[in-house]
Amino acid sequence: MLAAVGRNPKIKLSCLQTLSSTTNLYFPPLSFHSFSSSSYNNNKYLRRICLVSPTLTSNKIDVPRYTGSSRRRCGRFFCSSSTGANVEELELVDKEETNTKKVREFRKRLSISEIKGGSEQGMDRLGQNIVVKGWVRTLRVQSSITFFEVNDGSCLSNMQCVINSDAEGYDQLESGFITTGASVSVEGVIVASQGSKQKIELKVAKVNTIGKSDPSYPIQKKRVSKEFLRTKAHLRPRTNTFGAVARVRNALAYGTHKFFQENGFVWVSTPIITASDCEGAGEQFCVTTLIGDGIKSSANSIPKTGDSSIDWSKDFFGKPAFLTVSGQLNAETYASALTDVYTFGPTFRAENSNTSRHLAEFWMIEPELAFADLDDDMACATAYLQYVVRYVLDNCREDMDFFNSWIEKGIIDRLNNVAEKDFVQLTYTDAVELLLKAKKKFEFPVKWGCDLQSEHERYITEDAFSGTPVIIRDYPKDIKAFYMRQNDDGKTVAAMDLLVPRVGELMGGSQREERLDLLELRMDELKETLNKESYSWYLDLRRFGTVPHAGFGLGFERLVQFATGIENIRDAIPFPRTPGSAEF
Repeated sequence: MLAAVGRNPKIKLSCLQTLSSTTNLYFPPLSFHSFSSSSYNNNKYLRRICLVSPTLTSNKIDVPRYTGSSRRRCGRFFCSSSTGANVEELELVDKEETNTKKVREFRKRLSISEIKGGSEQGMDRLGQNIVVKGWVRTLRVQSSITFFEVNDGSCLSNMQCVINSDAEGYDQLESGFITTGASVSVEGVIVASQGSKQKIELKVAKVNTIGKSDPSYPIQKKRVSKEFLRTKAHLRPRTNTFGAVARVRNALAYGTHKFFQENGFVWVSTPIITASDCEGAGEQFCVTTLIGDGIKSSANSIPKTGDSSIDWSKDFFGKPAFLTVSGQLNAETYASALTDVYTFGPTFRAENSNTSRHLAEFWMIEPELAFADLDDDMACATAYLQYVVRYVLDNCREDMDFFNSWIEKGIIDRLNNVAEKDFVQLTYTDAVELLLKAKKKFEFPVKWGCDLQSEHERYITEDAFSGTPVIIRDYPKDIKAFYMRQNDDGKTVAAMDLLVPRVGELMGGSQREERLDLLELRMDELKETLNKESYSWYLDLRRFGTVPHAGFGLGFERLVQFATGIENIRDAIPFPRTPGSAEF
């Protein structure tokens, strides 16, 4: 039973019936229960909150007790009443009587990008005393003065630090304690730089080593190959290239959320584990607990049915489960209630491909628009791409200049064309005719009904239309997914692919088949590869208030490639997962 006794001077014994209105505690209907007055030490105020056994009988005073259900919500506590309970105390203590310490206000640390950013490039901070924390990139020790550069990852630029023997901590440099890769804290005054590479530098008053760097540190000033850096994925973000890729990737992600939020979309978290195959391709990773502790398990321990096939009923989910290849189908369910939604998360594909275009784990952006057709879908895809490209050009200028100089010359002009030009639209049939007339020999022959390859897509957008993005629409239904809406010709579906220079296909989308009878018919045609029973919930969307709807999917790493000029997709994601490689 709960008896209320506390130290709050605002709560007198005469106010017990109104405790719920004078404190932050909630009490169910109260009756009175006897409790030993000696526990109060003759204090006229309430002293504690106690869970009191009703067996106390001597020196009684009346205090309120619970008469409601056995489990009630009481402020931040769940209080259970039990006739056999022992005494349990929950303290309510005044702020004034505790030795508490307030959590300090969060303050953003001054970064190198803030110090050196803006049109003044730091000249407006001359004379300011600042502290910089980061990692040593370069170090030059001279007879009377030492130069070292520190980078904190906030931008491409390093902060050049100039230190002489009078500075506190100089002995750490002189003795070789501070080396490339070490983390340091540097305090000093901003002064105009005597060099031509930067406008300002830091005249050091104090330097302190936070973390020493072992001599085996592999990221030195000399250039190393991207192949080598993939074996050092835990350290490669400290290089100029991968630091810049990470910042542009961040800007693209932020721009993605910003675009959809500004246009009224709701972000939906779709499941990573699924029992359905969105694309029907069968290239999925299986999720199972049937192999027990994994490495040490024997194949004989996997439960079998009478015909020696795997007994999936004994598995964790009671049926086969997989890592998702797409969040689209789940996003459609929420679009059927919230109108416009998008999902942005990891997806997986067990395709045994070692090309520069494929990953086993990658991120997908997948918007779904209700009350929309293919034209709406293409308009959304165009607006989104132009928005995020412009966002990167406006907010990652230093990194884009680096890519323009060292990765792909002309990338800024190429991206400006995307952000400013009108996109070209043509049908699949027209695209095939254009390729057949091309004065170029392709590795993969072209004919109507074939799936266009990267070489075809890049020819169309780079050569035929001089670097302008191209949207190809109305593909043959036999090479597209089951959920795409059939066109009136019976041969094609309302699907589209958006092609861009250097990458080829960047987005793929369609109007979804909202007509139940035609969707079921299409699923029956694909019954050899599609289990219709697994999609009963998907069909329900067509039974209960179906609407025309459309959407597209965008591989985020391909977008990063497109925006940075990085050739291999394994360099567009922090920790690439590919066949035979799941390091870090």
